[in-house]
Amino acid sequence: MPAGFRRAVRTMDGRALIRRTHSEHNHVSGRVTAMGRVLGYWGLEPLFSHTDFRVRVLSLSHGEARGDGRLLSAMPLRPSHKGAALGAVACWGNNASIEDGRPAVISLSTSGVHGHSDIRIELDRSQLKLSRDAFGRAALYWTRREETIWFASHLELLISILKLEDISAEALYGYGCFSFIPAPLSPIEDVFSVDAGCERTWSVEKDESGSTLCPTFSRLNEWIEPEDQISDERQATASLSNLLEDAIHRQLDPLPSEPVGVFLSGGLDSSITAALLVRAGIKVRAYTLDFGNYGFPEWRCAESVANHLSIPLVKVPADPPHIIRAISATAAALDVPYGDGVTAPLFLLGEAAKKDTSIVFNGEGGDQLFGGWTNKPLIASSVYGSCHPDGDDFRREYLRTFHRLYGYERSVYTDNILAATAGLLPGHWIDEAIDDSRTHTMLHRLRRANLMIKGAQNIQPRATDLASVHGLMVRTPFCDRELADWTFNISGDLWLRGACEKYLLKRAVEAWLPPDIVWRAKRGMGVPLTAWLLGPLWRNLRAWLRPASLKKEGCFRPDVAWRLAKGDFGAHVQGRRIGENLWLLLMWQAWKKAHLDTSVDFDLFGISSLWKEFRLRYHESV
Repeated sequence: MPAGFRRAVRTMDGRALIRRTHSEHNHVSGRVTAMGRVLGYWGLEPLFSHTDFRVRVLSLSHGEARGDGRLLSAMPLRPSHKGAALGAVACWGNNASIEDGRPAVISLSTSGVHGHSDIRIELDRSQLKLSRDAFGRAALYWTRREETIWFASHLELLISILKLEDISAEALYGYGCFSFIPAPLSPIEDVFSVDAGCERTWSVEKDESGSTLCPTFSRLNEWIEPEDQISDERQATASLSNLLEDAIHRQLDPLPSEPVGVFLSGGLDSSITAALLVRAGIKVRAYTLDFGNYGFPEWRCAESVANHLSIPLVKVPADPPHIIRAISATAAALDVPYGDGVTAPLFLLGEAAKKDTSIVFNGEGGDQLFGGWTNKPLIASSVYGSCHPDGDDFRREYLRTFHRLYGYERSVYTDNILAATAGLLPGHWIDEAIDDSRTHTMLHRLRRANLMIKGAQNIQPRATDLASVHGLMVRTPFCDRELADWTFNISGDLWLRGACEKYLLKRAVEAWLPPDIVWRAKRGMGVPLTAWLLGPLWRNLRAWLRPASLKKEGCFRPDVAWRLAKGDFGAHVQGRRIGENLWLLLMWQAWKKAHLDTSVDFDLFGISSLWKEFRLRYHESV
């Protein structure tokens, strides 16, 4: 038995349950993580014996020698008769737990809040259940190998133990549409994610020919707009203030002795989070980004909020030298690729915060929950008839709100990828989310869609990855089921009053924050990607997206980055959109190199004359 482990043997269903406890902090693949990890299999034809599985798990968690983490390896399922399922589960990290019983229950919490689980796994000899919380803060992946289901909280665990490497063409296509991979896909062929708020079940069924696994799917959580809506502004304002304070209190157990961190952009949602913590009497240290000489100086708004709340503010440099250093580390931190430009800046925020605290709060999810500014163009289109809310044009308009490469596929992908995705309709990834049978008004329909897609598939799991890699647990008051359910009871005109989005939220918190913070016009995080990538990050961009490398890999057309940079994709991909889509391509390449050990040809000095010519023309134009 390896040093540092102790063995406890208990019985379950008459069989041995082996539990091993590691005395050190969670450290996977050479990196510290606050989030627990789960890996297991269940079925009729396992690839490995229990002993072999245990050896492989110990190999995967090798080097987890920091702090007070745990490695729990449970192998309770051995067939008592022919046709019964067997399986094994390993979980490690402070936020993962195993409950013995029939069935065995494994849960994982990204926030460390008592009594809450983001993923849940149940298994016994006849059934396996995999489920996720509706907000999507933690992922859960599965793949079927003959009559066995493999599952894991992190894709990299399945990649490692099953030696997976084949890229999913459908997932790549979806990534180009959204900047993230739409559920239920993963970047790896034949590996799938469990949808947020859903449960996938496999049961052993027997007939004359033997036993087989039968799958079922169910949605556990729904965002539903009731017929009767609250329209009394005074009543709704008071209720929302109370619900926000209740939500923050539910996330305060437990807390460390040191101050907690809050990622403070100076926007409304992160400012509300900071104010709620201060009102709850919590010691807070705020962290904000400083883009240097590029982009809008958001730290000034954050500084105004910090001064108002009398909390210390740390300005975190996110200028080109820091971003260059963070690219590969950010890609390694992301379990699956996320192509938004906020990824590297958020990585830097977590890197700074880990020096002072183990728990950080953010304002993620506020736009999705309270009807943020991105809803207004679609609402206007439906009102003035430019897109019908029941037709294909509405799907297309919703897909265009992501401002990525949807509609430009022939300019982006190779013929092989186009052939593999021929007939694929991106609308099917959003159909359930934009289904109007559960809502009656356009605003609530969009809010529901944004919670299910932009929130649960992108913003929340991305935030978890980028905090967890630094050993941080991340919490947000807006991932609160009671609060979220209540918002669908409110008349839409209280969320969108004329051109003022989040109107009711602003009324509920206007006494907590400076008026210029509460009522200023909404702006997203202004990451100056185009200025960076066509300026000081030019050499790095070219190194990641060399035409020869892209041609060799066979996913993207060799000239895709060059044509994007020139603005050849048309009127919808200009200005800031150029940088956003170049970053999307860059992060895909960086993720592959970090996780699949592919031969991404990173050449910092091989700048072709074509790119030199463009860079000269670009700088002459500016």
